[in-house]
Amino acid sequence: MSSAGATVGWLQFFGQDFYHLWILPLLALTVGLAYQARPSTDSEIPAGFRKFQLSYLSVWGLCAAADWLQGPYVYALYAAYGFSTREIAQLFVAGFGSSLVFGCVVGSVTDLFGRKRTCVMYCILYIASCMTKHFKAYSVLMLGRVTGGIATSMLFSCFECWMVSEHNRRFSAPDGGGGGLLGYMFGMMFTVHYSVAIASGLAGQLVADGFTFAPYFGEGGVFHMGGYCCPFDLAILCLVIAMMLIVPNWTENYGDTTSSSDAMGLVNTLKEAGTILKTDQRALLLGVAVSAFEGSMFAFVFNWTPALNSEETPPPHGVIFALFMMACMCGSSTSTLTSRVAPALRLGSVFGAGMLSFFLASHALASGAQDNLVLSMTSFTLFEYCVGVYFPTVGELKSDIVPERVRGTVYNIYRVPLNAIVVGLLLSDLSLSTCFKLNAVLQLCCLLSMVGIIQRSPTTSGSGASSSSPSLFAAQGAKDIEAATYSAVGQESDSYDQDEPAAATVLGRRRPPA
Repeated sequence: MSSAGATVGWLQFFGQDFYHLWILPLLALTVGLAYQARPSTDSEIPAGFRKFQLSYLSVWGLCAAADWLQGPYVYALYAAYGFSTREIAQLFVAGFGSSLVFGCVVGSVTDLFGRKRTCVMYCILYIASCMTKHFKAYSVLMLGRVTGGIATSMLFSCFECWMVSEHNRRFSAPDGGGGGLLGYMFGMMFTVHYSVAIASGLAGQLVADGFTFAPYFGEGGVFHMGGYCCPFDLAILCLVIAMMLIVPNWTENYGDTTSSSDAMGLVNTLKEAGTILKTDQRALLLGVAVSAFEGSMFAFVFNWTPALNSEETPPPHGVIFALFMMACMCGSSTSTLTSRVAPALRLGSVFGAGMLSFFLASHALASGAQDNLVLSMTSFTLFEYCVGVYFPTVGELKSDIVPERVRGTVYNIYRVPLNAIVVGLLLSDLSLSTCFKLNAVLQLCCLLSMVGIIQRSPTTSGSGASSSSPSLFAAQGAKDIEAATYSAVGQESDSYDQDEPAAATVLGRRRPPA
């Protein structure tokens, strides 16, 4: 009887609505593609490597889970508190802005303060951010957005820097070997990252549904418990456990900051970056594509929750988020499996599909029919698949086009129009349908930019072709595993540089700060 009851329970769970019906088919596809694209290495595994890998990945998984647990419920929680769309947009922009500002200096802070200490500080700041979510007070929530934004800028810098430094100290050979193991480590890191994201979405849904959302000290109280607050409490638990693992098990390491104080060197780097953008049209067009795509992505993160809102079919935010992450992981695996196709061609396909997804979403919202919830969800899932392909692929293209000596500076320049796009879309009073139409136009700009890059890209034409010129039909291996370093505002750190092919790893992206 208990077995039969359990079966009925599972059938009821997966049959609640079309969102739940999608879980098993999409999960099966995700697992199949991830298995085909799984990280591997031909390098010999040295003594102590597995212990080091477990020590890092366990902490990384917990800290990433704390980040992912919050994502589906930020907008929903603010809306449950009764804040207007514009007030919620202001809170989102505050988190985005704090992450952007601190992201410009987080590398130097991490190198000076110590990577281990900064990882612990990430946990403390994010715990503080999660605690503010219990208060129905705009100023307290704003403070939480700022601390959360600072924390998310640390997640994809301090942890990675600590891991790379420790790996090089323990396992790099005197002749510079060990890059294969480092590439394998990054592959495992982002495989864990996506797996944790999917599990976090489902776990967040479970705890959010399990407790009633209500004021703790009676009607009209500021402090709330249960419901949408529960995923943030679960995130706090993950962060506390992570700190308990970091403090006794990790050693401290620091960065080399001798060159960071050279003001004249910074000025010269800015001048050189500007010259490259003026003289190399590919670099300029790539900046247009990066700003337009990631700007529309951040706007989508804000808009998907109200777009799927329905009284007849209440959106299970955690389940929806898990489905998005499955689609994203499918895209990342596809990027790995199609690595022989030139990055520019892959991105052109991504931008075409992204434009289609936003046009479909705009049509679904404009019609207003209940049945178009399925169309909206389908279009959003397609876009998340595009995002999964985009980040590892654009990392390859960046490494081909942007010179190493000014890479960080050029990437920061790319973020200037990106920020303007995000703030403009979030703080404007546009309808959701109009915003998605603008996102489709941004995807068209990306597509046109990629066509321009393809037309200007040198092709291999016999033995006289430059070895550094990418063929349009056979992708050159990326110089960096760049996509592994994406932060909340689309930034990359330059903490490592190696010749590991991008196809050796399963990489991806993360969401904007919650």
